[in-house]
Amino acid sequence: MDAKTGFFYLFSVVLLFAAFRVITARNPVHAVLYLILAFSQAAAVWLLLKAEFLAIALVLVYLGAVMVLFLFVVMMLDIHIDTVRKGFWKHFPLAALIGAVIALEMAAVLMGGFRGMEEPKAVAAMVDAAGHVVPYSNTKALGKLLYTQYLYPVEIAAVILLVAMVAAIALTLRQRKDSKAINPSMQIRVRAADRLAVVKVAATQKPAAEEPAQAAAEEKKA
Repeated sequence: MDAKTGFFYLFSVVLLFAAFRVITARNPVHAVLYLILAFSQAAAVWLLLKAEFLAIALVLVYLGAVMVLFLFVVMMLDIHIDTVRKGFWKHFPLAALIGAVIALEMAAVLMGGFRGMEEPKAVAAMVDAAGHVVPYSNTKALGKLLYTQYLYPVEIAAVILLVAMVAAIALTLRQRKDSKAINPSMQIRVRAADRLAVVKVAATQKPAAEEPAQAAAEEKKA
């Protein structure tokens, strides 16, 4: 076994362990951290397959932005672990059935879909129709495929991500009893007369200027 095969098995074992811990971790924050580990190992496997662009995109997009966003959302949510655990065994048979179907589909593709395929080779340049040698860009070719042949799958994936983002925002904006908020529209409609009221109060003491004169009058009478 050469070094490349050894690294492949190493990354694959860590990837499977991290994926298993994502669904078995009791703490949601720990599950997100294990998911980050799984993505990093998947990026390493793609590097071994000479798919450098996909590996770097996975690290920059998912590990650098999406997973950090998920981590903050999970930390902001007031998740009750006891309530989540109550429904685990209730939905476990359906989840196990779906997981088995997905595993069989992946096994069918991996066992019979890549036989007879040559190892991908990096192309530095290619010849166009006129016979000129032009530089070849793997990223540019991938972009053309995504937005021509695979345009509809890309749009469907974008819609799914948009729905997931809206759902995450809706979860964080749920009504809570202990939250305090002020309606901005009510603040705008407030008038000065509603906030300040001038009340005329009768004087209960005499002015200070009248007290010396009254004292002098009493002394004269005495």
